[in-house]
Parts: sequence; structure tokens; C-alpha cells
Amino acid sequence: MIARRRLFQLGFSALGAAAIGPSAHAQDDIIGALLEAQPPAPVTTVAVAQPALEAAPKWLSLHNLHTAEKLQAVYWEKGAYPMNVQLFDLLADIHHKTETRTAFQIISGYRSPASNRLLSARSGEVAKRSLHMDGKAMDIYLEDVALDRLRAAALDLKRGGVGYYPDSKFVHVDVGPFRRWQGS
Repeated sequence: MIARRRLFQLGFSALGAAAIGPSAHAQDDIIGALLEAQPPAPVTTVAVAQPALEAAPKWLSLHNLHTAEKLQAVYWEKGAYPMNVQLFDLLADIHHKTETRTAFQIISGYRSPASNRLLSARSGEVAKRSLHMDGKAMDIYLEDVALDRLRAAALDLKRGGVGYYPDSKFVHVDVGPFRRWQGS
């Protein structure tokens, strides 16, 4: 039971952020889009042609009867998964390494190209070809872990990029090549 609860908390907490609220930095990132979109109504009979069905976003609605935790989110759209599964593995490893008891707080996850262009035009700290656009990056913090300790845990794993933004109070993690930098 502990392992299942932990999977629910860890494996879906990042995706489940869609149920919490929109990103503070991007109007049309996947988190904001999920809040505006409504899941398809339950269907008892299927009258849709197969190609249209394949193009429709795939939703998951989960409810844990023991903990009352709920999640409703898109996990696949336009032939691809919104977030890279290696990113979820990285987040789970960071979660374990920090020994946190809280869910990741997500500042920014997936960004559409238009959203990324907007952010890049506003700030020199946003890459024009950000891994956020590929679902391979997240800007995060943990409520019960000091930001410098979160950064150290991510760096210790030596996987992907780690950006440290102490003034903005988040750590960027991605599954690109191993590198590090500091922003504001």
C-alpha cells in the first residue's frame, strides 16, 4: 500500500499540478491548458471514426479511495506524451534523494513554442529553444527542502541540466545534457 501511495504522490504529482492551478509564467503551457479544457464526457457507445479517436487527447481520471486523492489530466495529445517520462524518473530520484514529504511545486512545465517566445522576449534567462517545449524540463521547488539543498540533490544525480534561480525561488531541472548555471 505504501508503494502505491508513493507512486500516486510521486509519479503523478507533477502531472497532477494541472489540477492545482496554472503556471505563473506561461498562459498557454500545458498546466494552464488543462484547467481550461474539459475532459470528454463518458461514452457508452462509440460512433467516432478511428482516425478522429486517435487524434483526441487521452485523459486519465484517478481517484484513490483510501486517501481521497484525485487527478484528472491529459497525458497524451497530438501523437505524443506531454511530458518526457525520463523527466518523471529524474523528479522521483530527486524526491527520494531529498527525503521530502511534499509534492513538487511546479513553476513551469511544458511550454508551447508561442509561450516560450513570449517568455524569451521578456527575459534573457529563457532559452529560445527551451527543453520545456519538448516536455523535458520543469522549474520546481519543494516546500520542506531548502532551495540550495534541492539544487545540490539534482546536481548529485549528474543527469540533465540544473539551473539555480534563488531570487525567483526555483530550480530548473531537465533531461538534456548534464550542465549547470545560475540565474536570478
